Amino acid sequence: MKSRRSLKLPRLCVEALRALREKQQDNLVESDLVFRTKTGTALTAHNVRRDFRKVLKLANLAEKDRSPREMRHSFVSLLSDSGVPIKDISRLVGHRNTVVTETVYRKQIRPVLMQGAEAMDDIFMA
Repeated sequence: MKSRRSLKLPRLCVEALRALREKQQDNLVESDLVFRTKTGTALTAHNVRRDFRKVLKLANLAEKDRSPREMRHSFVSLLSDSGVPIKDISRLVGHRNTVVTETVYRKQIRPVLMQGAEAMDDIFMA
């Protein structure tokens, strides 16, 4: 594991994780892991991609056009669209500074950058 950080999760996520944990405790497999295989071992990238494709198929979405990585981009886009500052977004996705966030997620953070430009327009027009 590359990094460990604590994040405050939305209540809906906490409730879903608790429900998952309770369901897992009904199984005979003992493991401290919440996200795990049916046998209780840690997930691999292959496990995650395979299960992700299953979910896409159930949702009638094109499996070949989507990847788990896109969820990270969606996360950045949603935060940006909600007005979360780029510095906060950068910290949440685990970047040391905003340079990587601004470079990699250029399209996703456009609304935040637009807000800055609009603020400058307001300042100079005043």
